[in-house]
Amino acid sequence: MSHLFSSTRIGRIDLPNRAIMAPMTRTRASSEGIQTPLAATYYTQRVGAGLIITEAIAVSRQGHGYPMIPGLWTDAQQQSWVPVFDAVHRAGGRIAAQLFHTGRSGHSSIFGEIVAPSPIAVRTGETRNASFQSVPFETPRELATEEIPGIARDFGLAARRAIDAGADAVEIHAANSYLVDEFLRSATNQRTDVYGQDRVRFLREVVEEVTNQIGADRTGVRFSPMSPWNDMSDENPQETYRRAAEAIRGVAFMHLLEAGGADAITPMLSEAFGGPVIVNGGYDFARAEAALAAGAAAVAFGVPYIANPDLLERFRRNAPLNTPDASTFYGGSHRGYTDYPALERVA
Repeated sequence: MSHLFSSTRIGRIDLPNRAIMAPMTRTRASSEGIQTPLAATYYTQRVGAGLIITEAIAVSRQGHGYPMIPGLWTDAQQQSWVPVFDAVHRAGGRIAAQLFHTGRSGHSSIFGEIVAPSPIAVRTGETRNASFQSVPFETPRELATEEIPGIARDFGLAARRAIDAGADAVEIHAANSYLVDEFLRSATNQRTDVYGQDRVRFLREVVEEVTNQIGADRTGVRFSPMSPWNDMSDENPQETYRRAAEAIRGVAFMHLLEAGGADAITPMLSEAFGGPVIVNGGYDFARAEAALAAGAAAVAFGVPYIANPDLLERFRRNAPLNTPDASTFYGGSHRGYTDYPALERVA
């Protein structure tokens, strides 16, 4: 019997299957961080997933460093998510809101200055400015010690807004080079204060603020222990992320992006965490089945869900997958967003 099609429970959410739609930035919100009605169609098309995790949502104006990403720090932004969550629920789905602060990966033209744990710029690649043009990364301002607890509170307040808008859960984005990840890893956190002496401290504060607002059973955390994206690295990822996994014990799930060979330390991190683990990173059906047989709670699929709104049904029928169009991943209209074809219904 297939593991992927079996049900499970993660936190307070009952999942009808173990296929997760991974969070993916699509940059189709308004310049003010308002989610658009088209997002309701996009997410509702994908309710076959056991759980949908939204694109990353900025928790504050300061953390809104990418153009046309949604936010959750104003009433208008919160209201813009209500029809999205309602549509998913009416279609029988479950959806979690991913929350983040862009940190040094953003650009100051969006909503002001760029901040980070240490004043170290991304050296390779480019980011996008408010006009959606590719531009070099900027050197961030180092956050003052007394500022940092307030950013953790921003995560908690955004989590409260997400649940009030109708989300089933929240995922704290502690991966992919954004602010929480920057505090965790040695390449980006070279502080000498308490947040440098204990690089897991900010993560703990964020988790505490979020769980105080919405409960641990509606809170998950995403890590990318060995991903090199945006010049990220750590001198000892095994030890850093063992401590991080222990620090989040008791939340609903830990979500691991296994890029950069991190699959080698997934078993150790799973043991350190002690709760449901979602794995992500280039999985196909066969590899997903193997991961679930080995003890993963669920498997998250990213790009396959962009191009295949009915991905699980395609797996069920052993049907071919649509080819994703990478040129439409970020920005634009419905093309490459809500127009990928689903399989014909069978009687």
